[in-house]
Amino acid sequence: MKKILVWLLATCFVANVSAQAQQPTKIPRIGYLGGGSANSRSEAFRQGLRELGYVEGKNIVIEWRHHEGKVDRLPMLAAELVRLKVDIIVSAGAAVTRAAKQATATIPIVMTNEADPVGTGVVASLARPGGNITGLSTLSPDLSGKQLELLKEVVPRLSRVAVLGTSANPGYAQTLKEIELAAGALKVKLQYLDVLDPKDIEAAFRAASKGRAGALLVLGSPVLISQRAQIVELAAKNRLSAIYNRSDYVEDGGLMTYSTSLTDLDRRAATFVDKILKGRTPADLPVEQPMKFEFIVNLKAAKQIGLTIPPNVLVRANKVIR
Repeated sequence: MKKILVWLLATCFVANVSAQAQQPTKIPRIGYLGGGSANSRSEAFRQGLRELGYVEGKNIVIEWRHHEGKVDRLPMLAAELVRLKVDIIVSAGAAVTRAAKQATATIPIVMTNEADPVGTGVVASLARPGGNITGLSTLSPDLSGKQLELLKEVVPRLSRVAVLGTSANPGYAQTLKEIELAAGALKVKLQYLDVLDPKDIEAAFRAASKGRAGALLVLGSPVLISQRAQIVELAAKNRLSAIYNRSDYVEDGGLMTYSTSLTDLDRRAATFVDKILKGRTPADLPVEQPMKFEFIVNLKAAKQIGLTIPPNVLVRANKVIR
């Protein structure tokens, strides 16, 4: 009788272990909410995941959603990811993060491109974000003053600068404060050009020409980045020395960029995803600052407008397009 009982217990144990082994492991589902189409930033995020052992389609699923320059689609796309019950939403942009925040207060959100998360109320503090959002900040307001300094170095007699931005963009007011501080020190007058819609761009450049602007500083904005080819073309046509907040503009023929490396931020966002999947909560994960910056100069664009970039500026560039 004892032998039969032992055999039955052993059989039940083996069957139970076998059943557990056959149960499929839940594959994490990540929602990536971005701006334009899939690009180098998307690949950087994939790379960051691969470095941590996650391979898309094998042990992790990524739901890619991009607003394609149509910011009004963001609420719909964010709601779609919530309906899919993703485990985490990665938001690649300030407006994107706002849409994700409005869509859910429970699903963890990892921001990858937020200029001033505390100032705009996205998180309570950098050290202890609180709520369901954490991630990476770009320090964009702080960089805008440096961008103006570089314009002054490239055009020493510069006295008027047109600032192209979108007043509805989160962090806009703080960015203007930083630019005004730099402008006062450099004795440069600023002309603000507000672009709320793509149709405003040509009018903004006409205003810059009428205001005799000698250079152009382009701020971060989904509207502007979606129309970067037109902006680069108009800057060249008006012979304006322009500095941009993203490398995309320079790769499309723009003059200069001094900015946070967005691809590096996206790569690092994967570490937040990993920590949250392993049980950490966004509320207790400190927001991190950028570690890599890009200063890129396009000599082809300089030649097109008859501009000579000083050697002391060129030597500081991470990359020179010839």
